[in-house]
Parts: sequence; structure tokens; C-alpha cells
Amino acid sequence: MSGLLTILLPTFGLIGLGYAAAQARLLTERASDGLTEYIFVIAIPALIFSTIASSHPSGENPWGYWISYFSGVAVAWISAIITARRVFGRNKQTAAIHGFAAAQSNTVLVGVPVILNAYGNQGATPLFLLLAIHLPIMMTVASILIETSVTGTGRIDLVKRLAKTIFTHPIVLALIAGYLAKVTAFAPSGQIKDVLDTLAATASPCALISMGLALKRYGLKGDVGPVLSISFQKLLVHPFIVWVLAFHVLHVQPVWAGVAVLFAAMPSGVNAYLIAARYKSGERATSAAIALSTALSIFTVSLWLWVLGVV
Repeated sequence: MSGLLTILLPTFGLIGLGYAAAQARLLTERASDGLTEYIFVIAIPALIFSTIASSHPSGENPWGYWISYFSGVAVAWISAIITARRVFGRNKQTAAIHGFAAAQSNTVLVGVPVILNAYGNQGATPLFLLLAIHLPIMMTVASILIETSVTGTGRIDLVKRLAKTIFTHPIVLALIAGYLAKVTAFAPSGQIKDVLDTLAATASPCALISMGLALKRYGLKGDVGPVLSISFQKLLVHPFIVWVLAFHVLHVQPVWAGVAVLFAAMPSGVNAYLIAARYKSGERATSAAIALSTALSIFTVSLWLWVLGVV
């Protein structure tokens, strides 16, 4: 428990810093909007590009591992969308954001230290293999779903919006650029690498401070139902589906299966709020769900560690 607190407290510290800055009126709503824009347009794309361009193939292609994890993603995402639409009456765009929040894991701030502490070097290969594709896939799918969820869109308009998303969206462009760099063996080096690394390093802390600003702006009250639903899907449904498939259906190698379950058991990632803020839809629910799921994860991650026989 103390180990988890040590990992989670810095996350809450940055969120609290953003909240305190807003409470003291040191940062305004305009600053919050500008910070979110910077993260989405510059910091996150730099992180994606540098991660993909500098990655090395592991030689592993564990289909059971992929199927187990992303099946859990699909179930949590779809379930959250259906709940948002039918139970809480949200529109398609907001429901897509709720689904993303229920399926997107906080991998860097919480997932990496928890998993490496649990499995050590044995867990490093499956962890970083999944980490390398998790953010690009999740952000791309979320952006495309949200962009194409506008009501009254015909087929031609839908194709146009999708094409615009692919060729102008900073996340998608970073993904494409990263893979082109990888294919052409262009690994950033020297001053270019230093600039990219500096920008990428700002993504997580700036995002957490931005979320703290959002909590002051939107508060934790209201949207209690959606917040509880997102947290439930993320902390229990997602890892449960992965656990069933990895251990009892596809019989994935135990360490790899455990890594997949813990990866899925992480709280909602801050990227859900960045997406919500970008499209100005569902900010209150996503910011509160990230904070609540992070707090509850102290207990739920402990539960999954016990289920996996790690503690």
C-alpha cells in the first residue's frame, strides 16, 4: 500500500498544484485553454513521434496478448458508450469520450512503475511492447470516432471529415511521421532529439496541471453517475475481461498475462481529459473520473495484485 501511495501521490500533487493555482487565480481559464492546446498540438505529438521513431522491434508477436488486452479495451469502451447514451442521455460525441476515458489507461505515470515493481525485468518486454502502441492506437481511434460522430453527417461528409482528421489531426500526423521515420531508419539524434525529448517530457506534468485547472473549473460535483460508471468500467470491467481471456481462454504466458491485466487495471489516463477539452465535450465527467479512478486505484490495483498472486 505504501508503495502505491508513493507512486500515486506525485500524480495528485501535480493535479493539486493546478487546482491551487486556479483557486488562487494565478492561472486563468484562458491559460488553461492555452495549456491544453499546447499539450494536444505539440507535447503529445512529440511524445508519440519520438517513441515510435526510436523504438526497436522486439521480435515478439504474441497474438493472445494483443487479443486479450484490446478485447478488454473494446468491451469497456463499448459498454461505457452504451451506458452514456442509454442511461445518461449523452450525445454521440460525449459518449465516445466517456468510452475513451473508460478504456484509456494511465500508463506512464502509474502503469510503468507499478508493473515493473510487480514483475521486474521479466515484465519489461511485454510492458514496453504494449506501451509503444497503446497511446497511438487509442488516441487515433478516439479522434476518428469523435470527429465522425457529428449528427446529420451523410456518407460524403463523413468521408470528408475522416480524411480531414487523418491529414490534419496532430496525433494522427505524429503517428504517421513516427512510422515513416522508423521505416526509413531516421532516428532523431543530436539537437533534434534533445528538442523532441524536452517537448515530450512536458506532456505528462503539463497535462496533470491542466487537469487540476479543469477540476477547479468544473468541480467534482455533478455528473456523479457518469463518473462512477467510467471508473467502474476502467478499474474492474477492463482488467476482468483481460484476466479471463489471458489466463482462462487464450492461456497467455503468465508474466505476459499479468502485465496485460495490470496495464488494464490502471486508472483513466489524463489523455481522456485532453480529448474532452479539445472538443469541449464531457470535460466535467472526464476530469472527475480521472481523479476518482486514480484515488480508487490504490485499492483496486492492490486487489488485482492479489488476484495475480504478486502480493
